[in-house]
Amino acid sequence: MSINIKDAQDVYKDAGESIIFSTLLLKHEDQKNDREVIASFADLSNSIINSMNIRYPEDHVRVAWGFGSDAWDYLFPNANKPKELEPFREVKGPKYTAVSTPGDLFFHVRAQRESVCYELMDQFMEILRPITTVEDETHGFRYFEGRSIVGFIDGTENPAAIESMDYTLIDDQDDKEFANGSYAFAQKYIHNMDAWKSLSTEEQEKTIGRRKFSDRELEEDEKSPNAHNIAAKDEENGVEHKIVRMNVPFSNPSENETGTYFIGYSKSFSITNTMLINMFTQSDRLLDFSTPVSGTLFFIPSKSILEKIADGDL
Repeated sequence: MSINIKDAQDVYKDAGESIIFSTLLLKHEDQKNDREVIASFADLSNSIINSMNIRYPEDHVRVAWGFGSDAWDYLFPNANKPKELEPFREVKGPKYTAVSTPGDLFFHVRAQRESVCYELMDQFMEILRPITTVEDETHGFRYFEGRSIVGFIDGTENPAAIESMDYTLIDDQDDKEFANGSYAFAQKYIHNMDAWKSLSTEEQEKTIGRRKFSDRELEEDEKSPNAHNIAAKDEENGVEHKIVRMNVPFSNPSENETGTYFIGYSKSFSITNTMLINMFTQSDRLLDFSTPVSGTLFFIPSKSILEKIADGDL
């Protein structure tokens, strides 16, 4: 097994202080032109990112971007395809459904300051705007010391930073041609915060499966049977399969719209998909307060693949 961290995009770093998630759709007006624009973007995007890091090193700019299944088929019809890249199939549970929504291009931009995120996306869109429309753009933020918008510490079960690349980056035994790439599953939730806030702290803790203040995991008999940290787990023979997950808060308080943008990076989407199936078939207690409004799978190419796209060799 071999991976090369230098060849990977920023799929294993933290979510950031200020965040922009953007999902775009290709207009499909001129395939040849679309391919040329994407090739130009693949060539220019790295220099734009490097320039921002040079200009604002204290902002720790991180970017991951990639393609949905339909976009890959349209832009690279003669190329091989990452093994697990396909349209996300909705997961229908007894009470709730993980919906499937369209997406051709996906961007996860993060930095210390929102102005830097803006500058990056503005430069990106100068190139991409003529050939795309916007499916969704969500601006997120770090909530206090890294809590989810429902008040609990986020990412407790994530692999440690040095280990996370082993869970997020495709290795050359899994899919050699696409080694150092990653699968990204993006899912946007809207929360019923009034209902959530009406719960006692004890009931909230039973729902999540952890203490709200200390972040300590509850004993099994203290949790709700369908607590979030039970239902959202992929475990086999006592071994938990992990991904790098980031739950990014967003809110428009005056409109009473508050939610979480979930992004899960993994070397194998099947792990993330199993977690989703478990959540929705077991009616994860957190879903009583959280409605998914999007769900799309993307492939985040390695820098080597981006170079091939830029050169027209894919």
